[in-house]
Amino acid sequence: MTYYYKLGNIPHKRHTQFHQPNGSLYHEELIGMRGFSGIQSLLYHLRPPTQIYKILDQTTVDIPYEESSPLRHRHLRTATVKAGRDAIQGRIPLLTNADVCISVARPTESMSYWYRFAHGDEVIFIHDGTGVLESQYGILRYRAGDYLIIPTGVLWRIIPDTNTEQRMLVIEANGHVEPPTRYLNRYGQFLEHAPYNERDIRPPEELVTHDEAGEFEVRVKARDRITSYLYHYHPLDVVGWDGHLYPFAFNIEDFEPITGRIHQPPPVHQTFEAPGFVLCSFVPRLFDYHPQAIPAPYNHSNVDSDEVIYYVAGNFMSRKGIEVASITIHPSGIPHGPHPGMYEGSIGKERTEELAVMIDTFRPLQFTKYALQLEDKDYAYSWIA
Repeated sequence: MTYYYKLGNIPHKRHTQFHQPNGSLYHEELIGMRGFSGIQSLLYHLRPPTQIYKILDQTTVDIPYEESSPLRHRHLRTATVKAGRDAIQGRIPLLTNADVCISVARPTESMSYWYRFAHGDEVIFIHDGTGVLESQYGILRYRAGDYLIIPTGVLWRIIPDTNTEQRMLVIEANGHVEPPTRYLNRYGQFLEHAPYNERDIRPPEELVTHDEAGEFEVRVKARDRITSYLYHYHPLDVVGWDGHLYPFAFNIEDFEPITGRIHQPPPVHQTFEAPGFVLCSFVPRLFDYHPQAIPAPYNHSNVDSDEVIYYVAGNFMSRKGIEVASITIHPSGIPHGPHPGMYEGSIGKERTEELAVMIDTFRPLQFTKYALQLEDKDYAYSWIA
């Protein structure tokens, strides 16, 4: 994150005595990135966050991968994924490499536990649905179009609103997800040319302090397994916090498109960056306005990246046969471009209403066996006129 925020009650000075009404001390917890040199927040608990009374080995994370197959363009129809379970247990991993795991989920249940990914940040794009992201930082309501950015170190759970269909794209990063460096000045403030800024970012709205005894479960994903930790007291017992690190929401509708007289390349759509990949937003926008402009993208070869596009809504200007919640994968090594007729057909059009999320990875992606069950096997031949 790039700006300071606080909720609840905190002392005037860090690392000084802060007394509870009964005279005992509140317990500090510093959550920070990159050792002690990155962004951080300081939280104040009723009890030490270290009071685990039982550790259970929950499960090993074992993703089944497809066997080696020919390099080709691919299309996954994820609209057919069945709804069920919660926002963690209902995830279906589709594409992975050492830097990222891309999944989809259609949860129908609230999480009965809290969760933390220990190796990096998570981005949950809310395609459909409303609900609450609950964490030790407070309550954050989400809606369709939201990117939920959850830094590592955050304990969280998702509680969907009742009677609302939920559809999510999940991006699990082995590292930290941040605004592109070129959008920020030396102080971390968004620059004037950035397609979004601090006003568009929604931090937690309300801090709810829980002082409850019982049995409370926290699950942590680390080192290819999920471990369950049990506590006698509620883990969300924070009375106040401040700093620059916290979960937040950014809605794709608040991304301001950058346009030009001729077709603009994909970096103008970049929204976030992380080690090994970038995340971009394609939003409704005016087309190119040079009198001889061709709005559809030109053929191009992704020589250093695999291109993944998740289609949210609208008609994508360069594709045929794509539906809501489709995912296309155009791997490095072979060129791709608009489908037959789409290049010429775009001439004279003034705007597009498409909405999509793109992930460009800089290492090849591996398909899971779950992805194979969703694949449109004719897609690779769809450029034949």
